[in-house]
Amino acid sequence: MAYILGFFAADGYMTLNKRGAHFWGIEITDGILLKRIKEAINSDHKIGLRPVRGREKQLYRLQIGSKEMFNDLLSLGFTGGKTKRLAVPEVPAVYFRDFVRGYFDGDGNVWFGHVHRDRPKDSLAILTVFTSSSRKFLDELRRRLRILDLIRGSVKKGVGNYYRLTYSIRSSMKLYDFMYNHPILVSGEDLFLTRKKEVFDRYLTMRS
Repeated sequence: MAYILGFFAADGYMTLNKRGAHFWGIEITDGILLKRIKEAINSDHKIGLRPVRGREKQLYRLQIGSKEMFNDLLSLGFTGGKTKRLAVPEVPAVYFRDFVRGYFDGDGNVWFGHVHRDRPKDSLAILTVFTSSSRKFLDELRRRLRILDLIRGSVKKGVGNYYRLTYSIRSSMKLYDFMYNHPILVSGEDLFLTRKKEVFDRYLTMRS
């Protein structure tokens, strides 16, 4: 469940309606991944579709009505208005890679391409970025990753109301190894967003 918790930290929400019903949910554009998340939590809830406006991408929503699960999320530090107050929950080290992979799939990005094109020989570079409106969350994520002797990174304010935790080439490769090249099934999860992993894979192919 650590992957799902990480994904929820990025793209989840919690609501308590006027009747006192407790809900938590995830709303994303990748219907296949959401279906796998639904299967992982053994949910029989239907995946809904949000009406599309203009050129918006189709959004898929899984909403779970469960006071017990709602309270579990509260105990982990999540709240209904979690965006700016988001903090990294106490995830055991053995599951932490799943949590990081889940958050990366929700609010992370990876890019690679040629840089220094003005020089006689350009370079192939890759950057990995985690984004959040909570500086506290990214600072804590960076600290946890450094304790595990994996990577260093820098947290900077973005143009809008958000922050970015960025890792360069060597650190990105360590992060790739951390998220994907270990026994994912050690925590009972093999969930990841294929299109993001494939960016790392293409970079490695071009670099070799």
